[in-house]
Amino acid sequence: MMLEVKDLVIRFHDRIGGEAVHGVSFTMDAGERLGIVGESGAGKTLTALAITRLLKDVTEINGNITFQGQDMLSAGEKEMRDIRGKDIGFIFQDPVASLNPLMPVGPQIEEPLKLHTDLSKEERRERVLQAIRDVDLPDPEVTIQKYPHQLSGGQCQRVMIASALICHPALLIADEPTTALDVTVQTQILRLLKRKNQDENVGILYISHDLSLVRRLCSRVIVMYNGNIVETGSVEQVFNHPWEEYTRRLIAAIPTRNKRYV
Repeated sequence: MMLEVKDLVIRFHDRIGGEAVHGVSFTMDAGERLGIVGESGAGKTLTALAITRLLKDVTEINGNITFQGQDMLSAGEKEMRDIRGKDIGFIFQDPVASLNPLMPVGPQIEEPLKLHTDLSKEERRERVLQAIRDVDLPDPEVTIQKYPHQLSGGQCQRVMIASALICHPALLIADEPTTALDVTVQTQILRLLKRKNQDENVGILYISHDLSLVRRLCSRVIVMYNGNIVETGSVEQVFNHPWEEYTRRLIAAIPTRNKRYV
């Protein structure tokens, strides 16, 4: 077992009745593709941020989170810095906002290598160029010199994926990685993530409100509502034989050729 989240509770100090996640528990095996779905405010992103200890001081986290045998909630900040970017990669929701607009993308992809390896400058450069090739960005030598505003949204997302994967993490957390992208680019990103999972055995925790994307990528799915897990199971079970009324309504809302919501 690579990841275990047990009885996770997240509270906000600055709100009355500020409990946002209520006793969430789940496990994840190495190399697994696990989806977490639910509407906005369900607690999906908070759960992911709690795993990596990226929540602000206005929150209180209780429960247990274990990653590769490491107790994440009792780990010191230095230990967490060693884990983030090296053992756990994180793709945030808005790739353009997550990239530094004042730096070319090459140094931003390279940063995890500076923090977590002893590679020489030349070795890091070659790894960055290879990472660019791996995510299907054109002209690596030219791309590394470009700034985020010179790239499309899909290209910025590929830069984020390259940076998140360059240290070959055991776990990749992808939080709504295709929300702002068109359908064609969404498909390309999903194919890229699946290829990385298959080639490098990277476990993927894929967070989305879009059930159709999760169905295409993941083998198992967790359904969250109002800070709780309301259903979990294989993709086949949840999509074809859902137990909960909330899950059935989510599935019924998926647009099809004969049923579109504008």
